[in-house]
Amino acid sequence: MDFLRTPEERFAVLPGFSYQPKYVQLGDLRMAYVDEGDAAAPPVLMLHGEPTWSYLYRKMIPVFATEGFRAVAPDLIGFGRSDKPRRMHDYSYQQHLDWVVGFLEALDLKEITLVCQDWGSLLGLRIAAEHQQRFSRIVVANGFLPTADRPVPVAFKLWRAFARFSPWFPIGKIVSAGCVEKLSAAEIAAYDAPFPSSAYKAGTRAFPRLVPTDGSDPAVPANRAAWQRLGQWDKPFLTVFGKHDPILGKGDKPLQAHVPGAKGQPHDRIRAGHFIQEDQGPELARRTVEWIRST
Repeated sequence: MDFLRTPEERFAVLPGFSYQPKYVQLGDLRMAYVDEGDAAAPPVLMLHGEPTWSYLYRKMIPVFATEGFRAVAPDLIGFGRSDKPRRMHDYSYQQHLDWVVGFLEALDLKEITLVCQDWGSLLGLRIAAEHQQRFSRIVVANGFLPTADRPVPVAFKLWRAFARFSPWFPIGKIVSAGCVEKLSAAEIAAYDAPFPSSAYKAGTRAFPRLVPTDGSDPAVPANRAAWQRLGQWDKPFLTVFGKHDPILGKGDKPLQAHVPGAKGQPHDRIRAGHFIQEDQGPELARRTVEWIRST
């Protein structure tokens, strides 16, 4: 597979993110991740989405690590320090699932508390449903598992068209636009760091079109099967959503109604946008730690 690897010097200045990367080899590709805290402790697996990378979790990683958990935050293939296939058709929903499962198997993670948002939820919820033996509980923040059974919001259609056709695709500014509290210039630059040129952005542009919104999409049957399994998930399941997200701000209610493990949990919507980890990262981490200890 033809891929690019972002030069390490691009990551020289990352405000609030001094973690040393580790790597897993997945076939031809190298997947980067942050791994902090007690390596023998139960892991908190933080899956990012579009178009971010593990930098998104910089305000949460130290909370989990100092509270006695193993904080694990991978960069999905095509993002962050991970390798980036050049062609959009190298990316598919199933290929991303395979990469993440390969990562979990390489680290042999078990008793996982999953924290997922955006595409991290599209991947994490599907994987948790299919590999339940590895997961103990789930926290979803502004995410969902699409099954092509619901209308697609206009805002998402516009975003998908922008990602596909716009010649201008400024990663850091896109992330800032999805926050209530706007990012500093240095933080915007940190989100831009993995992408020295447009040649590195195939993965970021591919994700929106990979969301299975039509029943003919090849991912739909497996997603519907995973949704059925989540309908029997009786392990703890929590939703904490940013209420100012125009696409997914109200996506928590179907999850709460469908997943048995969500019953009686302290669900909430808080003052945050789509990227709740930016707006309320320490608060989300604090709530997650308290919830883990209570379940």
